[in-house]
Amino acid sequence: AVVSTQSGHYGRGQRAHSNPLSDHSFDYPLSPGVMEWSKLYPRFKPGDEVTFCDVGCGYGGLLVTLSSMFPDKYMVGFEIRVKVSDYVNDRFLALRQEDEVYHNAGVIRTNAMKYLPNFFRKGQLEKMFILYPDPHFKKCKHKWRIVSEGLLAEYAYVLQVGGLAYTVSDVKEVHDWMVEHFTTFPLFERYDPPQDDKAAQILIGSTEEGKKVLRNNGQSWTAIFRRVDDPHLVNCGES
Repeated sequence: AVVSTQSGHYGRGQRAHSNPLSDHSFDYPLSPGVMEWSKLYPRFKPGDEVTFCDVGCGYGGLLVTLSSMFPDKYMVGFEIRVKVSDYVNDRFLALRQEDEVYHNAGVIRTNAMKYLPNFFRKGQLEKMFILYPDPHFKKCKHKWRIVSEGLLAEYAYVLQVGGLAYTVSDVKEVHDWMVEHFTTFPLFERYDPPQDDKAAQILIGSTEEGKKVLRNNGQSWTAIFRRVDDPHLVNCGES
């Protein structure tokens, strides 16, 4: 079953960012078990699973790169803005006409701050990407940031133990915010990826935002975190 939310703001002029706490119009599954992924991926079959998620995928640059790097992995981008998500969808439809390799990537217009557990079961994801999130500079808007204690609980829920969360920001304060929140959350630890981690190598240069930062001779800060076992459960098992 699919639920549809209603809003009078749907389809208005596009902004660089969108308020994730305001009302929007979304379709989302009641639970991961009823999500019809085959509508998004032409080759999706029973038993397949989406294991990569780009939260706030923007114009889809990272997904385009990951799609060819990991042809056996299904990946999805979540994007809250209407016109941007439409653009990414059209982008993949066009790419599939040119090269079959892009059959494993798609985009869904949704709000990851509200509906992430509706799409993914516990421990489903191997990799999650949070690249160049909206900084929400004003202190009163920090509650809108995509990394918070409450949201980290949801990220930990959908990420499998050993799964990785990749983050990048061109704002040092936002980078420090994400590092502080991830490292103080008991189910994540800072992770230094091996040199053969292909995803870590393309975090900055593959996204449109990252390319803009590079063109302007700006700086980006990267941090990767690994999902770890719940220490309370581990200690209970040892007692």
